[in-house]
Amino acid sequence: MNANNEGVRLQKVLANAGVASRRASEELILAGSVKVNGKVVKELGTRIDPTQDMVSVKGTPIQLDASRVYLALNKPIGVISSMSDEFGRPDLSQYALRDDRVYNVGRLDADTSGLIILTNDGELANMLAHPKYGVTKTYVAKVEGQISSQDLNKLLNGVELEDGPMKADKANLIDGNAWESLVEIVIHSGKNRVVRRLFEAIGHPVTELVRRQFGPIQLGPLKPGQTRLLSKVEVGALLKAAQNSANKPQTNSGAKPGPKPRGKRKW
Repeated sequence: MNANNEGVRLQKVLANAGVASRRASEELILAGSVKVNGKVVKELGTRIDPTQDMVSVKGTPIQLDASRVYLALNKPIGVISSMSDEFGRPDLSQYALRDDRVYNVGRLDADTSGLIILTNDGELANMLAHPKYGVTKTYVAKVEGQISSQDLNKLLNGVELEDGPMKADKANLIDGNAWESLVEIVIHSGKNRVVRRLFEAIGHPVTELVRRQFGPIQLGPLKPGQTRLLSKVEVGALLKAAQNSANKPQTNSGAKPGPKPRGKRKW
């Protein structure tokens, strides 16, 4: 943040980022709703460096880098969660827009469909995907047999898997009969095929699995194979989720601590 004439006026930066018009951005600044590098700024003459300074409005981080791309994809069954596959199987590269080099945030196994975030913000992708930061994911699973309240309690209290104990954050029965059940389950673990392994451990193998939500981002009406650009509100929520997760104490999820992010986030 610059006190002299270097840098760009804060209200112009906010307007360029699509937060509000320049006049409305000035009102946000005067109201004390804007922070730069964690400090409230009320001076309209404030200039900042958009490539270095971190800006938030009403507690939500603002992405100031216009080159950043954030996509939601409904990954179809049979597609590998990689931007390239050495065996020539269908991968995520076919869903990237324009010529941007994007990364997938986390993975879904080939037999699972649903929400994957694609972005060229590599640091954010690493933070959101790493088990250390514990971003929640919501799935809807169709499983064999009738799920009982006892089964739900097992998921919530934890079961022993081959790589250690694991439990769901939430588990709710949506529908079911004697032959199959539909369950919504929320987890924060990044372990491989963990949802399938949890249900198998309680005797109800998964027959279909869809990820409906990743952190604050919802799949919504996207059809398999469709992508959409995240809105500015969604991007802000995603950045805030990463920021909040990074500030949480690490939980015992069975994963080793990941590397700390380097340098300042350009939010």
